Amino acid sequence: MSSGVPVLEIGGSHVTAAVVRPGEWVVDGVHRAKLDSKLPAGEIVAQLVAAARQLPLASGLAVAIPGPFDFEAGVAWYRRDKFASLYGHDLGQSLRDELGLDRVVFLNDAEAFTVGEWGAGVLRGHDRCAGITVGTGIGSAFLDDGRAVRTGDEVPPGGELYRTEYEGREIEEWISARAILRSYFDRVGAEEDGIGVKEIADRARGGEVVARDALLDAFGALSAALVPWLERFGATKVVLGGSIAGAFDLVASVFPFDVAPTEDAEHSALLGAAAHYERSTG
Repeated sequence: MSSGVPVLEIGGSHVTAAVVRPGEWVVDGVHRAKLDSKLPAGEIVAQLVAAARQLPLASGLAVAIPGPFDFEAGVAWYRRDKFASLYGHDLGQSLRDELGLDRVVFLNDAEAFTVGEWGAGVLRGHDRCAGITVGTGIGSAFLDDGRAVRTGDEVPPGGELYRTEYEGREIEEWISARAILRSYFDRVGAEEDGIGVKEIADRARGGEVVARDALLDAFGALSAALVPWLERFGATKVVLGGSIAGAFDLVASVFPFDVAPTEDAEHSALLGAAAHYERSTG
């Protein structure tokens, strides 16, 4: 695969296929398609296979995908909403069989994003650093010289911040799309259809105080929960990604550490997944 690594980056509503030259940190031939994560397992697999067939496949494929997932075995363990039909499904075997591949290598999407940022983004030059993705839930990775640290008392269990609590509640009950919406609706006293975090951020920029407060409280909890882990790990820089990172301009003041939003939301996870594939091949 000297010409590049075929990569799939899977999200709850999209799948992106591309060929990556990790030594040069270059992404070629990007194909992005909608993905319906609420379909039956067979139909989800068919969507992924169709996306992968856009690529010049040789013998292997790198896949960046959210958890809960057994990345070594290639088995999905989703229980909630998105991808729930894949619970217990051997996605690695399905992709190998359908695409005629020898190897399919999986990597947590937040870890792939962070590795990509370390190689070609805002984390360049930082030996000890971290990446946080915020969207439907929270993803995280703690890197030492570009490699994820998942064990030890310097990082959350598995390196996954979502498995921790803040002030007696799961961290995703503070900072996630649903948590921010709930906080906002509680403040205004009514729910509203067709609104998401982007609309709340737009209202905050327009001067709506309750919208700004909902965002500040959510990201303030994230900041407070992160500080002890960053201090233990010795991280000198944090990158923020995910769909909610677009609100960074409104909440930057809550972070007492060096943090910046990604400058390349489309490519970082693709780059990181390809780098992981090449490392695992070696």
